[in-house]
Amino acid sequence: MIDDTSTATTEESVVAVLGAHGKTGQAVLGALAERGLAARPLGRAEIADAGGLAAALAGCGALYLLAPNMHPDEVDYVASALDAAAAAGVRRVVYHSVATPFAPTMPHHLAKARAEDLVRRSDLAWTVLQPGAYLQNFLPALRADPPALLVPYDVHRPFGFADLADVGALAAEVIAAPAGHLGATYEVAGPELASVSDVARAASAVLGREVECRRTDPGEWADGHGAALPERERDWLLRMFAYYDDHGLPVGGRGVRAVLGRDPLPLGDVLRRELG
Repeated sequence: MIDDTSTATTEESVVAVLGAHGKTGQAVLGALAERGLAARPLGRAEIADAGGLAAALAGCGALYLLAPNMHPDEVDYVASALDAAAAAGVRRVVYHSVATPFAPTMPHHLAKARAEDLVRRSDLAWTVLQPGAYLQNFLPALRADPPALLVPYDVHRPFGFADLADVGALAAEVIAAPAGHLGATYEVAGPELASVSDVARAASAVLGREVECRRTDPGEWADGHGAALPERERDWLLRMFAYYDDHGLPVGGRGVRAVLGRDPLPLGDVLRRELG
């Protein structure tokens, strides 16, 4: 029987964060530091310099596993990471998935569903986090002059937007105090559903100026900002926009309370913190 009653042990005091150099990895590293846990940031350079992932994971007791965004073969990437973790003696893994992973029309979501299956069937003690779309993804557009949210999907569809700070805090908590979290899957989102137009209204109140918000044509996006992307990524994003157009991405917010014992911050409070 797997013992999930203990808090972090000496063996697990070093936490490897694979995918540490992006905004998610940085949030996880910051939250681990606040908990007093030593972390080992890992990316492509560190893995290459160490002679491979298994060598880079030596001495770590836990792994936060985050695949590169829009990875062409996340299933193989996760399988290789799990094999390397097992070879290095890592005991626990927290896999960074996505809300609504089994969405066959969105290939990058479906890859995470298949990767989740690998994690659950591995010999490692596991926890899965499923964040909604990050509210922080809107910040560059809201900090622009003039601020505007122009997106190639319906601005009135419901979303469960995740606060990146909550993602980091949940990751640190389930690693530092695993009791009750092993074998668990948690959605991460705000306290209530919101649309892009709701984000624009809340941002307008914070900024004291109107934030334009409207749907743009996906084809124009593909010929404009999307033109610089590889064809596969552009196609996957267009499929995601179409899904958002039809369904949004609703996500429940109770996962934050279940893990952290508090409610996630309301939309306006997160924007006030981020936009000053």
